[in-house]
Amino acid sequence: MSSLSNLLSEIVGRVFAAEGLDAVFGKVTLSNRPDLAQFQCNGALAAAKASKQPPRAIAEKIAARLKADPIFREVSLAGPGFINLNLADDHLAREMNRIHADARLGVSPRATPRTVVLDYGGANIAKPMHVGHLRAGIIGDSLRRIYKFAGDETIGDVHLGDWGLQMGMLISELALRRPDLPYFDKSFTGPYPKESPVTLAELEEMYPKASGDSKADPARMELSRQATAELQDGRPGYRALWQHFFDISVVALRRDYGNLGVHFDLWKGEAIVHDLIAPMIADMKKKGLVEESDGAEIVRVAEPTDKHEIPPVILVKSDGAFMYATTDLATIVDRVKCQNPDLSIYVVDHRQGLHFVQVFRAAKKAGINGKGELVHLGYGTMNGTDGKPFKTRAGGVMRLDDLYQMVTDEAMKKLDEHEIGSDYEAAEKLDIAHKVGVAALKFADLSNNPIANYVFDLDRFSSFEGKTGPYLLYAAVRVKSLLRKAREQNDTPGTILPPEPGERDLMLALGQLPDAIETAYADLAPNKIADFAFTLAQTFSAYYANFHILSETDTGIRRSRLAIAELVLKELELCLELLGIATPDRM
Repeated sequence: MSSLSNLLSEIVGRVFAAEGLDAVFGKVTLSNRPDLAQFQCNGALAAAKASKQPPRAIAEKIAARLKADPIFREVSLAGPGFINLNLADDHLAREMNRIHADARLGVSPRATPRTVVLDYGGANIAKPMHVGHLRAGIIGDSLRRIYKFAGDETIGDVHLGDWGLQMGMLISELALRRPDLPYFDKSFTGPYPKESPVTLAELEEMYPKASGDSKADPARMELSRQATAELQDGRPGYRALWQHFFDISVVALRRDYGNLGVHFDLWKGEAIVHDLIAPMIADMKKKGLVEESDGAEIVRVAEPTDKHEIPPVILVKSDGAFMYATTDLATIVDRVKCQNPDLSIYVVDHRQGLHFVQVFRAAKKAGINGKGELVHLGYGTMNGTDGKPFKTRAGGVMRLDDLYQMVTDEAMKKLDEHEIGSDYEAAEKLDIAHKVGVAALKFADLSNNPIANYVFDLDRFSSFEGKTGPYLLYAAVRVKSLLRKAREQNDTPGTILPPEPGERDLMLALGQLPDAIETAYADLAPNKIADFAFTLAQTFSAYYANFHILSETDTGIRRSRLAIAELVLKELELCLELLGIATPDRM
């Protein structure tokens, strides 16, 4: 099954083919003049160029054939050759019943599923998550859900920053503070303590201190570099400390991502690919790709067609240290070995665009990307109402757990203002506030094109009115309440009947879900699903205001309208699920 537009495109395409023209000219879209028609086909204009015939003459032939098809209530022409189409009401009802009975709501899975790795984490060990990590997690997790629903095998990878100089800074800082620990005794043979010698709070305090001291004092920086080198060379005590730092950090990261409903299948970091780097570079040298430049080892990736300078990838610095690009290339090697993906999507800030151009080109030149395509989805910035990157009132970077608490508190405030849940148990009301807050946060992000910057206005986005997450939750919960009341009076959804004039818009909207999901999938754009969900909710709101449902006296009509409402709920809940938004049972 597919959308109404796609079904009509197949029908009209066959008619074009019957006239000796390419079926591709039969593409049907929703009408941009809904006052004139439900759908339109503009293919006669393109066909005219290909066949050297007047577009109006082609359109007349196509329209004549279509008028004989009972699927259409009306076929008319406009302008130089636009074909306007209106579906017959009984066919529209049949389509609604087919969608209602389909577990996938008319959305066909991919004919050839792919293995897709999505990299959308990037948080760092020993550092608190902040709003800068927000968009990657929200957008990436939504794309994972969309691709999985489409039938692909998806692997969400958090790709933690757990290696490199920051680890050396922490280890050397701990050595300065507590040199008596066994991790710093080279003669110690183990076993090392099972419990970490520091808490996460202590790590979060230690890192900025160590980083600042290292930047200010060359001797202190040398201690950090030495600790990094010994860690990467496999010193047992340092590897044991790294494992402690990793384990206690991941507990907090799982909590923060879990609060947002963001899921990862893999909790790997940069450290896991360290041992792959040396053989990877050796192989690249055998292929003649590596050059020496001022003591560093580089791979040139510029191409003659480049309009801007593309610097070479630095694999190894003059001091022997590896770069982020080196680790990212080794990560590609690891993913090809473990998952062999057809596609890898990196959801990372657009300011890293040049980095990924370099890495992807180097991977392809070296032949380490396997069969897979590499794609960077660079997202824009979440800004405050002042137009600058979102910060605390004091001007600092906001921690993610603080933001989560802020949106939950604001949601609770809105629930109280609307007198929602005043008679609920405290635990249920808090759960609703969590869901409303996360819906406000996620929908504010996902209703925008990922590549665009956007302004986060907490008061506006937590409103139950307008294009917001809470509005969509309230719309879904209202339908749930309607269906509960129907069950209480022993009413159940029945067969959807041909629409009355005011019902056509809602049925036509329900038929466009596959288009929204297909476009979101193809364009890496969850905002297409957000747009569809909001339009559907608005259309149902108008329908709900103008049509009796539970109070309708005709049993067949009442059950038909209940089925329409149920289908609205199914589509809204699917959209919200693909956006990573959980729906409460009541509000």
